[in-house]
Amino acid sequence: MFKKVLFAAAVVSLCSQATLAQELDGTLKKVKDSGTITLGIRESSKPLSFLDANQKAVGYHIDICYKIVDAVKAKLKMPGIKVAEQPVTSQNRIPLVVNGTVDLECGSTTNNADRQKQVAFAPTTFVTNVRMAVKKSSGIMDLDQLAGKPVATTTGTTSVQLMRSHEKGKNIDFKEVYGKDHADSFLMLETDRAVAFVMDDNLLAGLIADAKSPQDYALVGPALSTEPIAIMLRKDDPQFKGLVDVVVKDLAKSGELNKLYTKWFLSPIPPKNISMNFLMSDALKAVIANPNDFPAESYKK
Repeated sequence: MFKKVLFAAAVVSLCSQATLAQELDGTLKKVKDSGTITLGIRESSKPLSFLDANQKAVGYHIDICYKIVDAVKAKLKMPGIKVAEQPVTSQNRIPLVVNGTVDLECGSTTNNADRQKQVAFAPTTFVTNVRMAVKKSSGIMDLDQLAGKPVATTTGTTSVQLMRSHEKGKNIDFKEVYGKDHADSFLMLETDRAVAFVMDDNLLAGLIADAKSPQDYALVGPALSTEPIAIMLRKDDPQFKGLVDVVVKDLAKSGELNKLYTKWFLSPIPPKNISMNFLMSDALKAVIANPNDFPAESYKK
C-alpha cells in the first residue's frame, strides 16, 4: 500500500511538472529551455542604461530589469538562470526584440502606437520631454534659430520628425546629422559639427553632466513632445507580459520605484559620481500612482 502511495505521488509530481512545461509559452518557455535570459542594454543612455567605468551596464532601467529577472527565476524555480547582456542601438533594438535575440530591452525606448504594432511595453517607468542641447556660446534659444544649421540626433530615434512636426519647426530648413548612438551625437555638438542635439531631456542632462565642461551647455527651446519611456518585450506573449506588469506595478506600489529614481536621478552616479539633480516630473508621479502602458499619443490628448 505504501509503495502504491509513493508511486501515485511520483506520478502526480511528474504530471504537475509536465503540465507546467506544457503551460509555459513564449519568453518564459524560451528562458526555461535555454537557461538564459537576455537583456538589451544601452551603452550611453544615462541614467537609464549606460556603462560605468568598468564597462558594466548600470542604470535605472537596468535595476528594474534585474527585478524582473528575479521574478522570472522565482516563477520558473530556476535560481541559476544565466543573465546575458546584449548591447543594442536605437536602430536595432526593435528587430533584436522581435527576432528573439533580446528578451527585455532595458534602455530608453519611447512607447508609441507605431511601435506597439511590433512590440509590447512594460508599464511606463519614465516620462521624458524631447528638447535640444546647445552650447551657451551659440546664443541659440529656440527652433527658429536653426535655419541652415546642422542639428544632431541619433539614428533610429524620432527626434527629427518631432522637430519637423512642431509648429515652430515646420518651415525651418536645418541639416540633419546622425550619430550612431547618443554619445556620438553629443560628440557632434561638442566638436561643433552640430549646433544642437535634439533628444530626451534626461539623456541630454546625463551627457552634459559627463561632458568635459558641463557649464558650457544648456537645454533650451520648447518641449517638442512628452513621451513615456518603458522596458520593451515581445508582442503577443501574455504570460511574460503579465509577469513583467506585476513586477513593475509592485515596484510602484511599494515605493521602490521612487527609491530607484532617487538613486539614479538625484544622487551621485558613475562614472564621475556627479548627481544629475533631475527632479521627478508631475507626469511621472501620475504614472507611478496609476501604472499603465499607454502610448505617447495618449499624452497629447
